[in-house]
Amino acid sequence: MSDTQLTVTLDGGGIDDARAIVRALEGVFGPPGDLPADEGATVRTATFDAPDAPRAASAPAAGGTLSAPVTVTVQGTPQAVEAASGTLSRAFTARDEGAAAGDQERERQLLLVP
Repeated sequence: MSDTQLTVTLDGGGIDDARAIVRALEGVFGPPGDLPADEGATVRTATFDAPDAPRAASAPAAGGTLSAPVTVTVQGTPQAVEAASGTLSRAFTARDEGAAAGDQERERQLLLVP
């Protein structure tokens, strides 16, 4: 099966928070195609090549402590969104803020708090 894309949008927190969130997802999706880099941005994005069946993390995701609340929106295949949501919920204190489903894509929003 071909790879699809998982898009992760981060709103809030600083660049170190964004990088910690991306690092937590790398265990399941591998390195992203692009990293959040802009120090002054208020919204950051990262994209991952997401296989239809993401690999299971061999260990709990290492997240760390965030400096501020971060709203994370993940968008992609249902399997990729569920894997990303589960990984972030294990790595950080997370609150589910809602989901939307389409025919072939899903979107979920989480609030990660310090």
